[in-house]
Amino acid sequence: MNHFSRRLVLKTIAGGAALIGLKSKASAQTPPQTSGEPIDSWGTTHNRVWLGSQFWANPMEDWRIVDGAAECQSLGNDRNIHLITHQLTDPQQPFAMSVDLAQVEVNDQDAGAGFRVGTRSDINEYRSNVFANNGIDAGLVNGELVLGKSKQPLKNPLDVKGFRLHLASTPMGKQCKLTLTAQSLSGDVIDSVTTTVPSDQLLGNISLVNNYQPQRRRNNQQANGGKSRYRFSNWIVDGEAFTVAEDRKFGPILWSMYSLSDSRSDEGFVMKISALTGPLGEEDNQDVELYIQQNGEWKDLGTAALDQDAWVATFRVPNWDEKTPTPYKLVYRERHTDGTETESEWTGTIQKNPTGRPLRFGALTCQNDYAFPYEPVVNNLLKLDPDLIYFSGDQIYESHGGYGIIRDPAGPAILNYLRKYYQFGWSFREAMRDRPTLCIPDDHDVFQGNIWGEGGAAMTGLDQGASSKGGYREPARMVNVVHTTCVAHHPDFADPTPVKQDISVYYGDMVYGDVSFAIVADRQWKSGPERVDTGSGRADHVQDPDFDTSKLDKPGLVLLGERQEEFLRNWSEDWRGHSMKVLLSQTVFAGVATHHGGFDGYLKADLDCGGWPQTARNRAIDIARKSKALHINGDQHLTTLAQYGVDQQRDSFWSFCSPAIAVGYPRWWRPDEIDMPHENRPEHGLANTGEFVDGLGNLVYVYAVGNPEVGTAPNRYDRAHQKGSGLGLVTIDTEKKTYLIESFRFLIDITDGNPSNQFPGWPVTIHQDENAGDNRLS
Repeated sequence: MNHFSRRLVLKTIAGGAALIGLKSKASAQTPPQTSGEPIDSWGTTHNRVWLGSQFWANPMEDWRIVDGAAECQSLGNDRNIHLITHQLTDPQQPFAMSVDLAQVEVNDQDAGAGFRVGTRSDINEYRSNVFANNGIDAGLVNGELVLGKSKQPLKNPLDVKGFRLHLASTPMGKQCKLTLTAQSLSGDVIDSVTTTVPSDQLLGNISLVNNYQPQRRRNNQQANGGKSRYRFSNWIVDGEAFTVAEDRKFGPILWSMYSLSDSRSDEGFVMKISALTGPLGEEDNQDVELYIQQNGEWKDLGTAALDQDAWVATFRVPNWDEKTPTPYKLVYRERHTDGTETESEWTGTIQKNPTGRPLRFGALTCQNDYAFPYEPVVNNLLKLDPDLIYFSGDQIYESHGGYGIIRDPAGPAILNYLRKYYQFGWSFREAMRDRPTLCIPDDHDVFQGNIWGEGGAAMTGLDQGASSKGGYREPARMVNVVHTTCVAHHPDFADPTPVKQDISVYYGDMVYGDVSFAIVADRQWKSGPERVDTGSGRADHVQDPDFDTSKLDKPGLVLLGERQEEFLRNWSEDWRGHSMKVLLSQTVFAGVATHHGGFDGYLKADLDCGGWPQTARNRAIDIARKSKALHINGDQHLTTLAQYGVDQQRDSFWSFCSPAIAVGYPRWWRPDEIDMPHENRPEHGLANTGEFVDGLGNLVYVYAVGNPEVGTAPNRYDRAHQKGSGLGLVTIDTEKKTYLIESFRFLIDITDGNPSNQFPGWPVTIHQDENAGDNRLS
């Protein structure tokens, strides 16, 4: 922790007292000072987007390090930089900070720049705080010093092309006296303003701000006037009021993901690992190094170049020793403009192949950031300690982190995506560093409400939105970055030949722990809904309960596509190196939701599910039935356990749709309320279960469902729990040939054994043969 020296306390108090009675000549005053070195290294950092490991920039794409300072690139409101290693936790202690500023551009009116303190979310957690919209502003705005509700027009001239702001806090019982001082860069005091605030208002994050929110007119419209851009440098922060946690640094290696798979070739087991960094500059080091520990010594496995769009470096190591857990470290050497170098490490363990015992598989999906950073799920995942983690898509939503989305051109769209995607790694990196991770993209990852990939085709009619049209809305270059950040570390793909627009593919398999996992993209080739007429306002929604959905099953419509069907056909018959199988995709192959969006939002059918197109759906199930695989998926924001039927009920494999990490758009399966016919309700007798014909005419046996409440709680974690969020765990026993399926709620302690920790109907054990219709469960 930085220490607020006695000398600094005396200077701050003396300076604040002198500033109350401002003299006519500013230079005669004693300037307040901060001690210590700047917490930023921008002065010796090459020009680039990423500001450094101590900072989170809102939004990242609007900031650059330019010639030794952090420079805002936007005239928009409330661009800010949070110092994530420091949190103001004890306002009964003094603190002070200073920063040098320079105005770069002003458009009509200066909207200001300076500090913000006391920014905190409902849970006052440092990562969640960076997205909170509150705090006490302390800066210069259009010729006035602004400190909370206090304002002081400058009495002396100030050069906005180069000046310093100093903020100090002096405890006064349950309150704190704040003093904001403007100085010249040579140290002369220009002016100051002082105010008193309750101490608890200072708790939370601190940040630098470019463009404070403008004043509102009485009619609630924004005041007229332009905006301004500033540069920031030499940010000094000091005082016992702060808790300083260097382990909160995020980068330069943000996180890693790895896979380990039996290649069933002379390459043996192949380990692949990806290291993700923030967007670096042309003069920065472009390589990452990989080391493994053997016999107590670090062995150099070489370097991998960073992809300069995705900022991912990927290593592929054949003939891996899968019988021994192996520590690894990824190393990045940051070169500075003064010729010095800073070495950073990211460490973890490549676990041994979990053969000869049950394999524990963590199933996760869909993380809406109102519940960021999802600590109850992350903590329970670490307690469960699965052997393998699966994220089935929607690692981001378009709303992640605020500030909207940038659709094109590709370069800014990529930065916009990366900033949102980094929230995923910031939450789950501790779980991913020490265990294999499979992570596939879905629709929101490529900024689409739904995705009907049409084999990589470009979307037409872009003015009609990005939810109900076939093809990809985003530039192919951006889509490929999404794929790279998610799957670069996956085992080698079955056939890497790109699809239309040169968009990459990622289907293939992983053999690990005596289990083969087939990874397919059930959106990438799927036909668009404009090929049919649903009779509704939206092409993908059937609202009329009397609509004949069999008319939507037209010849030639595609679900998985010929290439993936051929892959599944071969995979289903290939039993080398394993004895059980799991099919992984984005979503369930049936319409197991009756209500969408709102509690009364009935839909007969939603074409976004894997139950449409029906013929293609049945063909995919028929192809994979030989595998006797359990289908694990997500996307629906509604956890279900169901068994598919093609020719008759329950003649095919089971599907486990895991709970969303944080449900945004809610869904329910409430067939009993709409008198949907059913037969053979399971022995447990739970409502809304049994054999159904879904809204698309597909046969499906629903054994368990985790219907949510309507989310109303003000606390993010309470609301996520209400909305049916959580995580799944599947234990695959290759000796007993069983799958133990568990579906856990969000806000629980997974270790306390409380039966209510799981959604109604879970846990459930499925035998391998039941995935081919040889049913035991009733």
